[in-house]
Amino acid sequence: MATERTLSIIKPDAVKKGVMGQILARFEKAGLKVVAIKKVYLNAQTAGEFYAEHKARPFFGELVDFMTSGPCYPLVLEGEGAIAKNRELMGATNPNKAEAGSIRHDFALPCTDLSANAVHGSDSPESAAREIGFFFAAAELA
Repeated sequence: MATERTLSIIKPDAVKKGVMGQILARFEKAGLKVVAIKKVYLNAQTAGEFYAEHKARPFFGELVDFMTSGPCYPLVLEGEGAIAKNRELMGATNPNKAEAGSIRHDFALPCTDLSANAVHGSDSPESAAREIGFFFAAAELA
C-alpha cells in the first residue's frame, strides 16, 4: 500500500461530547499521523460549498445546519492506505449500523440525525485532494 493523505473532520457533535482526544488516539493507534489540524466554525456558505456534491439530496439543508451548529476540527491524516484505513475506523455512515468499536458506533450513538455521526472522511484519492485543499493551504501541510 502507498502512503496517502486523507481529510477527516471531527464534527460538532463529537466536539460537544468532548471525545476529540479519544478519536485522535484511535487514528494514531491505527498508524495514521496527524499532519495538520485546525479549529473551524463553518458558516452556511462554507458548509454548503464543502458539501456541494450533496446539494440535490433531501438531507443537504440539515447537514449544513448541523455543520454550522458548533466548531469542528478538519485534520489531515497520513499513512499507508490512509483513505481506506480511516473509512474502516469511522464505520458505517449511519452510526446505528456501524460495527461496535468503530468511531461512529462508539461516539455517535444514540443517533437520530445522520449528520451527527461524529466524523467525516474522504472516500477517494480525488475527494481527499479536493477536501484537503478546501481547508488547508500547501504551506500548512509542509
